[in-house]
Amino acid sequence: MTDSIEDWPTGRLLSVAARLVEQRWRERLDQAQLTHAGLIVLHLLADHPLTLGELARRARVTAQTMGRTVDNLARDARVRIVVDPVDRRRRLVERTEAGIRTMESLTGLEVSMFPPLADPAEFREQLLQIIRHVGGDPQITYGDAR
Repeated sequence: MTDSIEDWPTGRLLSVAARLVEQRWRERLDQAQLTHAGLIVLHLLADHPLTLGELARRARVTAQTMGRTVDNLARDARVRIVVDPVDRRRRLVERTEAGIRTMESLTGLEVSMFPPLADPAEFREQLLQIIRHVGGDPQITYGDAR
């Protein structure tokens, strides 16, 4: 038996691919002085400001974890906390110009990680199927995986 990559089991291929993508992703985020959690928050805030609780829910983390991430982004002036104009008791997290520029600097990051795929939508669907099956969460949707 050889140890040719073509002979590897699917699980090993997936594991190695995930590690390599994670390493490259981390290198690029390090250049932008951004954590993966920070990237998720900036992405979630793309359309409109959200409460800390809503950010935590969408990112599937605790409010405490999200609070630390938002604090770090605020310290770097990538987000700010503002009063909700509809309900002045609520606070919203919104991206700043620096946060928008950070996201713009990462345009193409995901595309650069993968070779051209025959059917990118089908590849995403297959990954979601694996996540649902292994994670035991049939409620995970496309929106959760973005």
